[in-house]
Amino acid sequence: MSYDPALLVSDPVAGRSCGTCTLCCKVFDVPSLDKPAGQWCKHCAPGRGCGIHETRPQHCRSFHCMWMTTDFLGPEWKPEKSKFVLTVDPASKNLLVQVDPGQPGAWKATPYYAQFKRWAEAAVPEHRHVIVFNGKAATVVLPDKDVALGVLGPDDRITFQRRDTMHGVLIDVRKVKATAVS
Repeated sequence: MSYDPALLVSDPVAGRSCGTCTLCCKVFDVPSLDKPAGQWCKHCAPGRGCGIHETRPQHCRSFHCMWMTTDFLGPEWKPEKSKFVLTVDPASKNLLVQVDPGQPGAWKATPYYAQFKRWAEAAVPEHRHVIVFNGKAATVVLPDKDVALGVLGPDDRITFQRRDTMHGVLIDVRKVKATAVS
């Protein structure tokens, strides 16, 4: 199944709940709580939930991972099992994979990596991409290769340049400073 960002919703689908999954409380930055990516939130009880659930920031209140909001991902894609959290960037429509730093290679395991490659292939005509984050380090998954970009700082951007060749579209990926993109 390909992913279509236009069809993604922000509410959980019937029958889906976080349950014991709390991985989003580890992999994401939460600036309002001064929580960096890759570290457990001080309010999280891993496997149990949020200690400030009733007063948690709006950012946390409105967040649902892709496993929660789509019905085509099986139970093996639930973040506590896969060891990564899937989201779609609302601006670029890129598929983002936030990996548990305790399991940095989880995204390359079966069946995930093969599916990321299929999604990367399906996203080419739409100018979308699959980007894996391990903390602040980014790797772009393309149909023909993976491009490790290293750590992305606040002023870094990822650029994509498409080239039509006799063998199809090739995509060049680079990390550049935001001033170079303007």
